[in-house]
Amino acid sequence: MSSATPKKRLKPKISSPPPPPSASRRSPIALEPPRHLFPSKQELLRLVVVLAIASSVAVACNFLANFLRPQTKPFCDSDLDALDAFADDCEPCPSHGECHKGKLDCARGYRKLGRSCVEDGDINETARKLSEWVENHLCESNAQLLCYGMGTAWVPAEEIWNDLDGHPLMKNFGWDTAIFIYTKQKAIEATGKIMQNRTEVSGMKELKCPDSVAEHFKPYTCRIRLWIFKHVLLVVPVSLLLVASAMLIWKVRCRWHLSTRVEELYHQVCDILEDNALTSKNSNGETEPWVVAARLRDHLLLPKERKDRVLWKKVEELVQEDSRIDRYPKLVKGESKVVWEWQVEVFINIMVSAY
Repeated sequence: MSSATPKKRLKPKISSPPPPPSASRRSPIALEPPRHLFPSKQELLRLVVVLAIASSVAVACNFLANFLRPQTKPFCDSDLDALDAFADDCEPCPSHGECHKGKLDCARGYRKLGRSCVEDGDINETARKLSEWVENHLCESNAQLLCYGMGTAWVPAEEIWNDLDGHPLMKNFGWDTAIFIYTKQKAIEATGKIMQNRTEVSGMKELKCPDSVAEHFKPYTCRIRLWIFKHVLLVVPVSLLLVASAMLIWKVRCRWHLSTRVEELYHQVCDILEDNALTSKNSNGETEPWVVAARLRDHLLLPKERKDRVLWKKVEELVQEDSRIDRYPKLVKGESKVVWEWQVEVFINIMVSAY
């Protein structure tokens, strides 16, 4: 058996269609890009205008920002020389300030305001009040010495320094702080400019209120007493004259009051005696026509007037001078009394003769 060789199947060959005649040779117009791919001249001009406006706005904003908030230079260190402090790359350290590594720290008693150091208002106000308190303390002490010879005029500055420790205003700054010490120093310095000061041999500084200022701190009683001692030759005669005038006015007033009261009591006595006499006459002797003088006195006088013997004595004098009143002793209940009686007949006769 003979081996048969397999025959390979031949694949049919597919022939590709011939290219069109236009594909083998293209025209140059077909290779150009489309017209809408690039902007036109008008669009390009608009883009340039927009970019120019945006650039102008950016430049203007940058300039305005730099103008309103300029770039600040760091501060020159305080330990630099005077010539180096005016360098272009740093700004000189302001007064009352300490600069280190471009930063500003204000000295005690000053606070930072912008790029400068200004005085602290709270510390200045507290120092002013403390200075006034020290001035009042010194002037009151000198005034006591001038008036009564007590106390002292010169006060050591160290004593004032210690007294300020207990002042209520110092509690706002705390204890043993730099601001606390600076405020006390400022207060004592301000006081030393107004008060008198001296330095002892030991080196201790003392302060004193001037005598002209201490005059205004003297009590009114002290001022009056010193004025009297100074003008004693004028005060004594004037005082005697005033006392004599007051005594004279008092006596005149007492006499006038006594005279007025005596006349008032005299008229009351007359009215009572007259009414009693008419009542006794109309009652046909059922009542006595007379009145005991002592009882009448106790009836008319006030309790405090009974001690004044002059008052009733003046009334008795007027009654004695009156002819319408009889005064005679009479035995009343076994005791001898002085009685007063109104003469009705005499009064009637006088009235009839008058008509």
